[in-house]
Amino acid sequence: MLIVGLGNPGEQYAATRHNLGFMLIDKLANEERVVVKRRECNAIVGQGEVDGVITKLAKPQTFMNLSGHAVSCLLAKGELDPARELVVISDDLALPLGKIRIRERGSAGGHNGLKSIIAEIGTDEFIRLRIGIQPDHPISDAKRFVLDQFSGTERQLVEETVARSVQAVRTIIRDGALKAMMEFN
Repeated sequence: MLIVGLGNPGEQYAATRHNLGFMLIDKLANEERVVVKRRECNAIVGQGEVDGVITKLAKPQTFMNLSGHAVSCLLAKGELDPARELVVISDDLALPLGKIRIRERGSAGGHNGLKSIIAEIGTDEFIRLRIGIQPDHPISDAKRFVLDQFSGTERQLVEETVARSVQAVRTIIRDGALKAMMEFN
């Protein structure tokens, strides 16, 4: 199983809305005592057992818009079937803050990281967990918004949402995407 959290490398992006995928990987790795620091396929990876399944955790270091390069390489090296063995975690501007959505396939929904993955691996058939970042007010610059840090009032909800998202990933690994969809969507 390959779990990929999308984000941008670098300290300046660490706590931004676009890095929720990295945040989830860090939390899951910490809980499972998996060290995610080995470089492989333009990603930082770690491998360990998660709920009884050998799982590779990955954070592409290609920047969001080129995430597909790392994911394609990791899938090929591991000889993995994306439809059954790939889970991608991303932020979602169209989903309210605090909400998560699990899908087994689908379009990129305007997300450049997902667009890159779909283009590189040649299919949209892979499990994705999207974490909402939709603002409660109109924004004029979406790019700036996703690269901003969460406000002080949002942080508690974000921590709770990442924790719930980790549980959703565990359910996907243990029981499959359909069960996770019924429980967390």
